Amino acid sequence: MSEQLKVYCRNTGRYIDIDGGERLVDILDRIRPTLDFEPLCALVNYKNEDLGYAVYHPKMVEFLPRNSASGRRVYTRSLCMVLYLALTRLYSGVRLTIEHSISQGYYCRLHGDITADAEVVDRLRDEMRRIVEADLRFVRKERLTSDVIEKFRSQGLHDKVRLLETTHSLYTSYYKLGEIYDSYYGALAYSTGQLQVFDLIPYKEGMLLLGFDPADESVPPQPLTQEKMYRAFTDYMQFNSIVGVSDVGELNREVLRNRTSDLINVAEALHDKKIARISDEITARYRRGGARVVLVAGPSSSGKTTTTKRLAIQLMTNLLKPQMISLDDYFINRVDTPRDADGDYDYESLYALDLKQFNSDLNRILRGEEVELPSYNFELGCRQYKGHTIKLQDNGILLIEGIHGLNPELTASVAEDMKFRVYVSALTTLSVDDHNWVPTTDNRLLRRIIRDYKYRSASAEETIRRWPSVRRGEERWIFPYQENADATFNSSLLFELGVMKEYGDEILKSVPGDVPEYGEAYRLRKFLSHFLPISAEMIPPTSLLREFLGGSSFKY
Repeated sequence: MSEQLKVYCRNTGRYIDIDGGERLVDILDRIRPTLDFEPLCALVNYKNEDLGYAVYHPKMVEFLPRNSASGRRVYTRSLCMVLYLALTRLYSGVRLTIEHSISQGYYCRLHGDITADAEVVDRLRDEMRRIVEADLRFVRKERLTSDVIEKFRSQGLHDKVRLLETTHSLYTSYYKLGEIYDSYYGALAYSTGQLQVFDLIPYKEGMLLLGFDPADESVPPQPLTQEKMYRAFTDYMQFNSIVGVSDVGELNREVLRNRTSDLINVAEALHDKKIARISDEITARYRRGGARVVLVAGPSSSGKTTTTKRLAIQLMTNLLKPQMISLDDYFINRVDTPRDADGDYDYESLYALDLKQFNSDLNRILRGEEVELPSYNFELGCRQYKGHTIKLQDNGILLIEGIHGLNPELTASVAEDMKFRVYVSALTTLSVDDHNWVPTTDNRLLRRIIRDYKYRSASAEETIRRWPSVRRGEERWIFPYQENADATFNSSLLFELGVMKEYGDEILKSVPGDVPEYGEAYRLRKFLSHFLPISAEMIPPTSLLREFLGGSSFKY
């Protein structure tokens, strides 16, 4: 006879008696009438699990809708496996890579004797719809890694074989859907029938996989025009191919062969070259009478500060005299800062800045006046003046760093031809494997967790708690303007997650298991477990990564 257990359900605020071994979907059947949404997955002791998860011990459970942060990830991963099944049924032997998010979807490419033209994409979409209508189960399994390797090898999933052979776990979890096996680094839906809203459309040299629109869950989102972002991704994908490191298995292989120093040197040289090219563009426009103000913008932890400092050095080699301003010094007093939806201070808002004072100072500087700049005291939450003045000299150029640099409202008083805008973001092009990309957001969050812990005395729990507010601010105040950039700089480094593994894992361990942030800390630790560690000792002091790890030759 099964043992009686009590599960605490956060959705209902009460305990539920269950038999040991019941699945979440069985528990859900008992409380479904009390919910105003249809759950896609659940948090079990704050960790995300699929609805097929069996409960054998007392747990705390919270069922989640598809439009939650965890639900959206589950929905997307599940669609990816449906696409893979559709491909194997229609075009056996063709390789699928799901490379990165862009244009409100996920960019996919086909490799083999096939082109992702309209006819092929239509056939794949129709087959995906048949799979969804068939309501097939996603069945999670766990077996000896050696057995899973053989299953993946038989399907031609050599990228997954390579990864498993370099991480050396005894057991590996994977999913079965129809006649195929695949692995995804997080939970999937219970069945394909939960994935009614999606689309697949031709996009560039491949396809764009679209889920549901978070603003209207009944339809897929409308793709955005992101030509500059696409080019930035494509450039780095080509670089990855040339150096022979496109996924984590290949990166781990280089670590095992003691070749990481060469990889670091090449990746750092690429950063130097990209920044030098942007410097040359700015200088050419400056010589033609424009580009007196360079605005360096990007989301949190994208590396704006180091990029600005390295750009200043390159401009000096072009015989210009850069002067730098940080927009953070123009924050209004903390008590006057706008609040976000959670009631926290919204530092991502454009109106957290004193726009009137900033534009007044900016125009005086451009007229050749000497201007005293403010400094923001983050401990006291107020602006101060400490006698720091700035005056543009002959051949002088102004570099302004901050998240709002691409927003036209920030510098409305400055003529367009006087401005050059640079967008910085960590556009991560390394994949975990062919069907699992490394989200740019996760890369930036790990950078921020390490930096906040090291320099701002903030715990990982605090940083994770605030991250959703940061992301909402980025969606509103930063991402809509990224195509305004005159140049885009990808600040990601091919090796950086291997370096951040030990830093990040130690900090994330400190998040206690009885707080909601534990689930995100657990997810990030599980993600980092795929990487073999790379020593930070090999990272040069001028590296952008030093902004987060410490040991930089720049002053911040």
